[in-house]
Amino acid sequence: MNDQTLRHDWRIDEIEQMLNLPFNDLLFRAQSIHRDNFDPNSVQVSSLISIKTGSCSEDCGYCSQSAKHGTDLEKEKLLPVEDVVKAAQAAKDKGSTRFCMGAAWRNPTDANLQHVKEMIVAVHDLGMETCVTLGMLTSKQATELKEAGLDYYNHNLDTSPEFYGNVVTTRTYEDRLKTLSHVREQGISVCSGGILGMGESRRDRASMLRELSNMSKHPESVPVNMLVQVEGTPLYGTAALDPFEFIRTIATARILMPKSHVRLSAGRGEMSDEMQALCFLAGANSMFYGDRLLTTDNSETSKDVELFERLGISFQSSEELQATQAACKNKGEKALASAT
Repeated sequence: MNDQTLRHDWRIDEIEQMLNLPFNDLLFRAQSIHRDNFDPNSVQVSSLISIKTGSCSEDCGYCSQSAKHGTDLEKEKLLPVEDVVKAAQAAKDKGSTRFCMGAAWRNPTDANLQHVKEMIVAVHDLGMETCVTLGMLTSKQATELKEAGLDYYNHNLDTSPEFYGNVVTTRTYEDRLKTLSHVREQGISVCSGGILGMGESRRDRASMLRELSNMSKHPESVPVNMLVQVEGTPLYGTAALDPFEFIRTIATARILMPKSHVRLSAGRGEMSDEMQALCFLAGANSMFYGDRLLTTDNSETSKDVELFERLGISFQSSEELQATQAACKNKGEKALASAT
């Protein structure tokens, strides 16, 4: 495979074989592909805020915001637009180029969506990319978000279709794919990945990566989360995932989706500096920045700056991000032209 080849027909056995490669061979292959498509020493940085916390009607086994779980999470109403703008400006001042807003809804009402659209416009006016995660969407709602100027919509697959029922029962895998289809049809960039360490097998991780990499267009952003165990949730007490297994998944995602930003997301606060460094070597080139991710702790920003300095990694500026996206688009168009 070279940097001109984008496949959408991966078989689960192929991906599982990739995950089974000797660790050094897997990382070498991933880093080689990464260097063909990105600056290996530049990382895109996003920040995430919870704009509406708690009381979600879903039963996602990992989530502290579910009304069905006995967590001590304090419920909050939808934040005022001015509070969101203030948080976005603070994130931009610290180096973030994208501001992500998450709401604990099964799906937004039309009234709630109107408030979110106002947030999108206001954050965009700061010169930042915008991303929201609001649960399931109708086609009409996706159209409205596009018209508001939304850049990214996050809707994770969470895990494989085979393991999904062990994690969530209140919405189907097909529901998730349908929302992503509505988003893609409107030309909104897709942010979709999964969570590792929920008790799934390596084959489940291969199956999840197959679902993502076989989409008609690869997600522009692929967040890879490590389960953050919250007391009171059904997955609390699950055996911890081997860090090398997490890094293997990052490397495989990079090989399968060479032009996507692969993001270190939840769980990073519990990762050692050495583990994060290996993730960057494996092809991760995006991360969530800030002391808080929705309702769970994240690595402190000062610690991240120190780690980047030690590794010689720089924050990707808005201009660099746009240039990278344009270059990837041009490469893809040339590859398509040569193939036809």
